[in-house]
Amino acid sequence: MARVWITKPVRLTLVALTIAIVGLPNVGKSTLFNALTKSTVLAANYPFATIEPNVGVVNLPDERLGVLAGIFGSERLLPAAVSFVDIAGIVKGASEGEGLGNKFLANIREADAIAQVVRGFSDPDVVHVDGKVNPASDMDTINTELILADLQTLEKAIPRIEKEVKGKKAEPIALETALEAQKVLNDGKPLSSTTIDLTPIKELGLLTAKPFIYVFNVDEDVLGDDAKRKELEALVAPAKAVLLDAKLESELIDLDAADAAELLASTGQDESGLDQLARIGFDTLGLQTYLTAGPKEARAWTIGKGWKAPQAAGVIHTDFERGFIKAEIISFQDLVDTGSVAEARAKGKARMEGKDYVMQDGDVVEFRFNV
Repeated sequence: MARVWITKPVRLTLVALTIAIVGLPNVGKSTLFNALTKSTVLAANYPFATIEPNVGVVNLPDERLGVLAGIFGSERLLPAAVSFVDIAGIVKGASEGEGLGNKFLANIREADAIAQVVRGFSDPDVVHVDGKVNPASDMDTINTELILADLQTLEKAIPRIEKEVKGKKAEPIALETALEAQKVLNDGKPLSSTTIDLTPIKELGLLTAKPFIYVFNVDEDVLGDDAKRKELEALVAPAKAVLLDAKLESELIDLDAADAAELLASTGQDESGLDQLARIGFDTLGLQTYLTAGPKEARAWTIGKGWKAPQAAGVIHTDFERGFIKAEIISFQDLVDTGSVAEARAKGKARMEGKDYVMQDGDVVEFRFNV
C-alpha cells in the first residue's frame, strides 16, 4: 500500500510539530523534558539550570502502525514526530532584564504551540521562586512576561513596518494589524484571546498568538483527587489541561508496557501524561495523520485536518503534490477487517479518490502521480 509511481530518487520530508515548554524555574520543566525525550538534560534545583534550549523529538504513540506492520510485514515503524523545546525558566521581571531576561524566548518563536508547565506539587526540598505554590499566580506571571515580550517585539517592528508601508514595500494591512495587536496586548490580553487575523504580521512570531497547552506538574495525591483536578482544569478552560507527575513519568519510561500500565492504574490513570501531551498537542493544532505501509516500513504522516489529497501527498515529496493523479484510500479499520489490500479491493473497501478528496485520520493511502 506504500507503492508510489516515481521516476527519480525521492527525498522524504516531514511536517514537524514543535511544542515549546515554558514556565517558572523549578516547576519541573527539565524533569518533564527528560521524561519526554529519555534524555539526561540538567535537572537542577535552582533557577536557570537550563541555559541553552534543549530540543528533543518524541514519537507520537500510534498502535495502528504495529497492526499495519503485521499485515504488510513491515521492517520498521515510523510514527509521527513531535519536537519539544525546553528553555530557561522565566521569572517575574524577565522582560525588564531580571534573571536571564527574556532573551531565551527568541528560541521558541518558531514553535507551533506553547506548553506552559505549572507547578501544582508541594515539596519543601524544591524551592518556589515566589515562596509558595500558587498555580493561578504562576500562570499570571508567565502570561504577563509573554505579553510584555510581544509588546517589545511590536515596539521594535512598528517603526520598520511604517517605513516599509511608506516605501510601498509592505501592505497597509500589516501596519494596521500590528497596531491592533499592540492595543490588545496593552490591555493585558494575550493575542490568542482575540479574533484578529494576524497573518499579515505572522513573521514576527508573536508568542501570545500561539495555541497554549497547560501542563500541571502535580503529585500522586492530586492525580487521585477529582475535586483538585477539576479545580486546576477550571483555571485554564476552555483550553485543554494535562495533569501529570513528572517524576512518575520519568519512572514510567524505564518500565515495560505491562508494568507501566500497572503503575498508571495505581494512580487512577489509563494514559500517561506524556501521551496525553502529544495527543492534546496534535488536537489543539488541528492535526491528524494518514498512513502508508509496505515491506520496508509502516509510517504515519502529519497533516492538517481538512487537507485534500494532493496537499497530503506533498508531505511525502513536493513531486507527489505537483503531479498528483489520484489516491487509493482504504480506511484503517476496513483494512484490518479484510486483512489485506487485495481483500479490501475485492470487497469494495478500496476507493480511488481525486484531488478534491478531504483526508481522514487513519486513511491508509497509495498515491499515484506523474511528473
